[in-house]
Amino acid sequence: MAESETPKVKVSRIQNALAAVERVGNRLPDPAVLFIALLFIVWFLSWALSGIDFGLTDPRNGQPLMVVNQLSGQSFTGFLTVMVTNFTHFHPVGVVLVAMLGIGVAEHTGFINAGLRAMMAVTARWMLTPMVILVGIVSHTAVDAGYVLVIPLGGVIFYAAGRHPLAGIAAAFAGVSGGFSANFVPSSLDPMLQGISQAGAQILDPSVTLNPLNNYFFTTASSLLIVGLGWYLTDKVVEPRLQATKLDGDLHDLPTMEPLAANERKGLRVSLIAMLLGILLLVLTSLSGGSAWRAPDGTLTAGAAPLMKSIVPLIFLLFLLPGVVYGISAGTVRSSRDVIAGMTKAMTSMGYYLVIMFFIAQFIYAFGQSNLGVLLALEGAAALKAMAMPGAITITGIVLLTGFINLFVGSASAKWALLAPIFVPMLMQLGISPDLAQAAYRVGDSSTNIITPLMPYFPLVVVFCQRYVKSTGIGTLTAMMLPYSVTFLVVWTVFLLLYWAVGLPLGLQASYDYIP
Repeated sequence: MAESETPKVKVSRIQNALAAVERVGNRLPDPAVLFIALLFIVWFLSWALSGIDFGLTDPRNGQPLMVVNQLSGQSFTGFLTVMVTNFTHFHPVGVVLVAMLGIGVAEHTGFINAGLRAMMAVTARWMLTPMVILVGIVSHTAVDAGYVLVIPLGGVIFYAAGRHPLAGIAAAFAGVSGGFSANFVPSSLDPMLQGISQAGAQILDPSVTLNPLNNYFFTTASSLLIVGLGWYLTDKVVEPRLQATKLDGDLHDLPTMEPLAANERKGLRVSLIAMLLGILLLVLTSLSGGSAWRAPDGTLTAGAAPLMKSIVPLIFLLFLLPGVVYGISAGTVRSSRDVIAGMTKAMTSMGYYLVIMFFIAQFIYAFGQSNLGVLLALEGAAALKAMAMPGAITITGIVLLTGFINLFVGSASAKWALLAPIFVPMLMQLGISPDLAQAAYRVGDSSTNIITPLMPYFPLVVVFCQRYVKSTGIGTLTAMMLPYSVTFLVVWTVFLLLYWAVGLPLGLQASYDYIP
């Protein structure tokens, strides 16, 4: 009897802890007010720490690192002059709005509704969770597309299957963001991090060259790990806890499991043909070595390739055109006004998101200009180096430090640009390769993405949740994602250490050991 009760006690404690996190988190100010407060904190700290010599060198320019007072006359007037462009040029804003224009039409005309109902008819209910997480992982190839496409669809898919929609959003968020560095399809992130790692290694050894896919085998294996962990956590921890959360949002236009009507089947068939033709045209026009979609070096997946830069506009078109075709075929679009109405409805739902993004953009600008993020990263790295621990413990320390810094500095490439010049040469002196250092960084960087409100897309996920549960706040989402974050951080780190101990290949032309 005692043995059978033990698991229940453990689950109860976990659920109670998550409930406490949710209560505390939801007592925080509105996200917009939270970022206003953070902006004032940055201003105060930049004033208090300015003029102090920390004895650190800024790896970006080789100059002594100094905190810049954001309350000085020059800094404050500079802040006011760029306030508008901070917002209008803030990358997540354009990504979300452009993609949502096309998705809004596809949703308004019924294309997404019909497509999901057709998919539900042939997909086993128990397979929904791994499918959503896997799609989220694959979406990394399309840069930020997963945030605006896969995460909301995760909620819709679960709702259509009679499951709790917030669990679908959680599963998708875990795949898109928590498993950001787990993927079996190469993306622009691979050569971006490799280039930074190589530059860091050449500080110590100018002859070092790294392959852009130097972590490919590890990230491929990691994708299976993340799908398995996310599947278990969604079905056994997160969704059972959500059963007590009642749905009170605007649910009248969401899909149900009703069979498709004749006009819907016709519209779906014609619109899918239109979508496939669009994809086929894209593939055919990119095959040639001289294709305009390719980067100057002939690659399609490089960050400079027009194909990679056009992912969001392509999503816009690949949902807009089938959405219009479906509407015409199914009879849900009778004039151009219906198409514009779909776009307008989508933009109306983004009002709250835009308010939050305005203040996030100002905070990120001030935080970056102050050098506080650089100071945090360099002080943490210096402390880790001073400990001079064994290799496996040092690798674990790098994962944990990266995960902590990720709570404050969101960009994966910007953070690695700060840390690589310190971590990579330091580990090389211990005989650890830049390939392994980069893999450790990727584990830490991914695991805590899903619990930090400072991540630019975090407020967007809150908005997606509020469609179903109006009271959703920062605490709700943080409590929902905390099991994924902690589990990913611990198990993924152990997985990396075991992967290293067994000697499985990290990637192409990669090694674990650095030999001068």
